[in-house]
Amino acid sequence: MSMGNWIGIAAIVFLTGYVVMIYNNLVTLKHAVSKYLANIDVLLKQRHDELPKLVDTCKRYMAHEQDTLNQITEARSKVAGAQASGDMAALGVAETAMRAGLGKLFAVVEDYPELKADQSFQHLQQRISGLENSISDRREIYNESVNNNNVRIEQFPDVIIANFFGFKAFDLLEFEDQELADVSVGELFS
Repeated sequence: MSMGNWIGIAAIVFLTGYVVMIYNNLVTLKHAVSKYLANIDVLLKQRHDELPKLVDTCKRYMAHEQDTLNQITEARSKVAGAQASGDMAALGVAETAMRAGLGKLFAVVEDYPELKADQSFQHLQQRISGLENSISDRREIYNESVNNNNVRIEQFPDVIIANFFGFKAFDLLEFEDQELADVSVGELFS
C-alpha cells in the first residue's frame, strides 16, 4: 500500500472518531438537560404533596384569608399542568404565581399568632422553605445545562453533526420579573 493510501485511511479514521466524539458529547449534554429537569420535577412533586397539608393547617386558623388559600391551590394546579405538558414557559409563569401565593400566605401568617405557633405549620413552613431553596438551586443547574446544550449545537463543527442527527435546542426555565424580587420565606418569620 502506498503512503497516500495510508494517509487517506488515517484521515478517514480520524474524521470518523472526531464525528463520534462530537455525537457522544451532544448526547451527554441532551441527557444532562433531561436529568436536571427530572431533578426539578422531584422537588416540585414533593412541594406539590406538602401544599395541601399547609393549606389545611392554615384553614383551621385563617377563616378570612380564603382568597390567599385559593390562589395557592389554583397555582398548584397550574404548576402540575405545566409540568405534565413540559411547557417551560407555562411552568415559569405558574411557578411565579405559586411563589407569590406562598409569600403572601407566609406574610399574612403574622396576623395569626396561634397559627404561627402551631407545630404542624412550623414543620410545613420549614419543609416548603427548604424545597423552595432546592428548586431554585436546581433551576440554576438546569438552565446552565440547557445553555451548554444550546451553545454546543450552534458551534462549528458541532452544528453539522447536531443538524444531521436532529439535536434540538431546549427552552430555559424562566420566570416573571416579580420572581427576581422574591422575598425569602424564612425572613418573613424572623
